[in-house]
Amino acid sequence: MARLKVTQIRSGIGNKQNQRDTLRSLGLKRIHDVVVKEDRPEIRGMVKTVTHLVRVEEVE
Repeated sequence: MARLKVTQIRSGIGNKQNQRDTLRSLGLKRIHDVVVKEDRPEIRGMVKTVTHLVRVEEVE
């Protein structure tokens, strides 16, 4: 199964509360944090919510 490498590139400060909560639930706490998650619809939806704050790459 494919995996997604999600890197936080911008701060969540000044954004909506649900976007800050989404960053936290993805496991991102500060800029340049990286997490690898399974490529599932739930994760894709969370990433779509914060596309302006993260960079996403597919890894195997």
